[in-house]
Amino acid sequence: MAAIEASWVEGDAAAFVRADGEARALDLTVDGAWCGACIAKIEDGVTGVDGVRRARLNLTSGRLSVRFSGPDSLADEIVGTIRALGYGARPYLPETASDAVTAQEKRLLRAMAVAGFATANVMLLSVAVWSGAGEMTASTRTLLHWVSGAIALPAVAYAVRPFFASAWRALKARRVNMDVPISLGVSLACGLSVYETVIGHGDAYFDAAVMLLFFLLIGRYLDMRLRARAGAAARRLAALEARAARRVEPDGSLRAVPASEIRPGDHLLISAGERIAVDGIVSEGEGEADASLVTGESAPVALQAGSRVWSGMVNLGAALTVRASAARDDSLLSEITRLVEAGEQGRSAYVRLADRAAKIYVPLVHVMAFATLAGWFIIAQDPRPAIINAIAVLIISCPCALALAVPAVQVVACGRLYKDGVLVRSGDALERLERVTVAVLDKTGTLTEGRPRLIRGDALPEGALAMAARLARASRHPLSQALAEAAGTGEAASGAVEVPGRGVEAEMNGRRVRFGSGRWIGAPDRGEGADGKGAFELEAWLQVEGEEPVRFAFADQIRPDARDLIGALRARGLEPELLSGDREAPVAAVAQALGITRWRSGLTPADKTTRLAELAQAGERTLMVGDGLNDAPALAGAYASISMGSAADISRSAADLVIQRDRLGAIPLALDVARAARRRVDENFALTILYNLIAVPIAVLGFVTPLVAAIAMSASSVIVTVNAMRLIRR
Repeated sequence: MAAIEASWVEGDAAAFVRADGEARALDLTVDGAWCGACIAKIEDGVTGVDGVRRARLNLTSGRLSVRFSGPDSLADEIVGTIRALGYGARPYLPETASDAVTAQEKRLLRAMAVAGFATANVMLLSVAVWSGAGEMTASTRTLLHWVSGAIALPAVAYAVRPFFASAWRALKARRVNMDVPISLGVSLACGLSVYETVIGHGDAYFDAAVMLLFFLLIGRYLDMRLRARAGAAARRLAALEARAARRVEPDGSLRAVPASEIRPGDHLLISAGERIAVDGIVSEGEGEADASLVTGESAPVALQAGSRVWSGMVNLGAALTVRASAARDDSLLSEITRLVEAGEQGRSAYVRLADRAAKIYVPLVHVMAFATLAGWFIIAQDPRPAIINAIAVLIISCPCALALAVPAVQVVACGRLYKDGVLVRSGDALERLERVTVAVLDKTGTLTEGRPRLIRGDALPEGALAMAARLARASRHPLSQALAEAAGTGEAASGAVEVPGRGVEAEMNGRRVRFGSGRWIGAPDRGEGADGKGAFELEAWLQVEGEEPVRFAFADQIRPDARDLIGALRARGLEPELLSGDREAPVAAVAQALGITRWRSGLTPADKTTRLAELAQAGERTLMVGDGLNDAPALAGAYASISMGSAADISRSAADLVIQRDRLGAIPLALDVARAARRRVDENFALTILYNLIAVPIAVLGFVTPLVAAIAMSASSVIVTVNAMRLIRR
């Protein structure tokens, strides 16, 4: 860790660049970003650097993901751009992300505690001043003001640091953000109070300054806790990444190395109970592993030489030697973490609207405050009420609620879906999902299980299954694997030979035994046929020398929850349509079994995208659900798309949402959460607009003190946050 920080201090940002396909990728932690306006400022600034293709800032974790073309040295220019905008930048380290969030929360808690202590004590003195009006002498009141200032000013100096630091960075970059009016309002309130105390007459607003900070810090802390609650999914995944591993050196010795230093081709020793650090292939040893993070199933998976393993799996058996096939940042667990973070950080049309509003809103606040100052000075011919009312306008019109309106809903919605096994890859995916009008479904692997299974195995002659399984274990053919799975663990036939395109044969108990196609063994090959339940049968035969051949039937079964999915889609106003590259007969059988009236078969990937374009031209907004490589173009071209967790990598990358546990019931849930999120966003915008329409004119007219303005502004942010959290109980 020290070496990493030292390298960073020296400015070598290129050391943290990694390959991302044909492009380069850089992950940074950005310090000082608090709101949607910060996101817009940073992303716009970074994408303005020549060579940068994309920049996405996750406000929850502070992680900025940048993809660019060009030399690694371009990373130094990216970091320089971020710092020129007034924000800090350092390497993003998953293992320390949780520590950074905790440290930031502690700083806010300390500032809140100081502001709360000062508020309580200054309010006691203020109550004494208010209750003693008319009876308290001027000297006593001035003394109480001095005591209030002695308590409030040091507390303000400490508690205001998060806002002053953010405002100063913005002003240094010749920009404004929402912390600028906050800092200005607090400074003016304290300055006016000191002036009133020095001259010995009038009112002091030390109580308003410390209470404003206290409520602002409460709102900011709640906002951080909300982000942390939804962002905990990504941090929990990052915590599952092993921080170190034992690498087998060329001389056979073991060396403990950070997981970040593991490279493809390295051999790692994984002890019993140890978590696997990177994706790889077992090179030595046998045992079992907990793969629930990958498959969603609690049953352990058997491992042997040649078995594929993924980062995050836990070795439950004897020690294994694993050959790494990917670096940590390119492993499955890191990919899932990025999917979760992508869902939290996505900027939608609503977020862009909020960003544009915030850019206009902050200058407008200063204009209104100046107009209030000028207007009241002209009316009252006294600077005191003019300054007080201008301060109230600055405080009450702070656009914190506007900035929270959309992000709060998005992080809660993404966190809610993740708990149910749905990874959201972009924030606007939920908006598009809410608007879909028709559901387009793939067949194999989506409505069906995607692999053949033995059916009617209990009707086979005694001993036939066990004998056929011994041959099947020596073959990689899908039907052989299905048969071996149905038979369970056991030994393979010794001396078995696989004949390509035909089957497997061996000599067992002095007789020749074959398992394969009917044509090869001379059986009456009946080919394929529907079983009446939507499953389309495939067959293989067992031939024992001197005996009648035995037929084994296999079928790609319809998922148990497929029928419920079709009903749920129709209940939500979405008519399903089945598009498949399979032959007509199997597609027709599945469509008939599920009651789907609109279906097409024998489609190429281009045919599927053409059909989606036809639906779009007809005014439909399509939801595409698929999992195969051939579905990737359709997933990318659909209005919204969902991929199964077992799908090919390219299909998961093309989809907007990924169902991690392959449960079709998660699709209607995602639709419901998306629609509920839309309602929460609309409600938040309505609440924000209503608040400003009521509060700002009252402040301009002079009916609000800075103290009341502080309470009202903080309450508006809390209301927006609480309204977003209603999604958790949806």
